Amino acid sequence: MSDMHGLTWWSELVTRNPEAARSYYGALCGWGWDRMETGEGGDYHVARAQGRPVAAVMDMNGVPGMDMVPTRWFTYIAVDDVDAAVMATEERGGKVIRQPFEVPGVGRVAILEDPSGAAVGMMTPA
Repeated sequence: MSDMHGLTWWSELVTRNPEAARSYYGALCGWGWDRMETGEGGDYHVARAQGRPVAAVMDMNGVPGMDMVPTRWFTYIAVDDVDAAVMATEERGGKVIRQPFEVPGVGRVAILEDPSGAAVGMMTPA
């Protein structure tokens, strides 16, 4: 296993009020913001602290499939092989919410549900 395997790799806040979230976390944590295009609708702002990316805020207004999703923080865990993680999840009683997909410059990502019903992102970083 690599040194990254099993680490909490990324966190993002999905919300319908991204302006309030950016204002709050910017003031509380001293975060600055960079806007990124996602290609899926909704704004995506990467938080920066001490010059490096630390988290993100995603506007889920108008994003397909997000109508019933509550505002929440979402975690991604790094794995050496996201496709193997998908197979292992299914073998252990979890479910695949979204099959693996590529995020250019970021890595290969899958959205899963663990056997307890919690959603989690797994990713093989680029």
